[in-house]
Formats: sequence, structure tokens, C-alpha cells
Amino acid sequence: MKATLGLILSWFIPGLGHLLAKRYWKAVTFFLCISLMAALGLYMGGKIYPLQAENPLTILAFFSDLGYGALYFSSRIFSFGTGVLKNVTFEFGTTYIAGAGLLNYLVSLDAFDILSGKKK
Repeated sequence: MKATLGLILSWFIPGLGHLLAKRYWKAVTFFLCISLMAALGLYMGGKIYPLQAENPLTILAFFSDLGYGALYFSSRIFSFGTGVLKNVTFEFGTTYIAGAGLLNYLVSLDAFDILSGKKK
């Protein structure tokens, strides 16, 4: 039960699962790195993709952006991350945001493994 809670918490906010596992330096490092990566992506005018069923590539982009739970849901509520297509850095920003989400999936699985005792 604790491992599942750590997985969900870490998915929603990077590092929370490691905080639950009392891995404080890892928690701070993961939070800062993934959040900075997403913030840079937003600063560069990147887009956070909603679920759009008409194009398979946007479905993949949706799942990668969903990897940073809190950022995705707050972008839907507060309408940011819509992308600035005229920016030269638009594609880089979108890639940074997607990369942050994908990296957070791995961090969440790491927290799950630590809390379930599969990893020390």
C-alpha cells in the first residue's frame, strides 16, 4: 500500500515518493531537475498537449505530458502551456516538457521499487 501511494505521489509531484521513502536528497534533486526542465519548456513557449484522438502522435504527446501530473492538470485549469508557435524555441520547449513527463514516469517507478523493497 505504501509503495502504491509513493508511486501516485511521485507521479503527481516529482520527488514526493522519495520523500515518503526518506530519500531526501533524491527527492530534492528529482523535484528540482524535473521542475526546472518543465519550467524551461514553458519559458521557451512549449505546448502541453491535451488528449486528441484524431492524431496518434498527439496521443503519445498527451501521455508524455501527463507524466508530470500536477503540471498537466494545472495547465488544463489555468490555461497555460498552449504553445507559442511563432517562437523559434517552440519545438525545443515542447520537447523539454515531454521529456520532463517521461523522466517523471521513471522517477515514480524508482520510488515504487524503493518503497516495495525491490531496490535499496
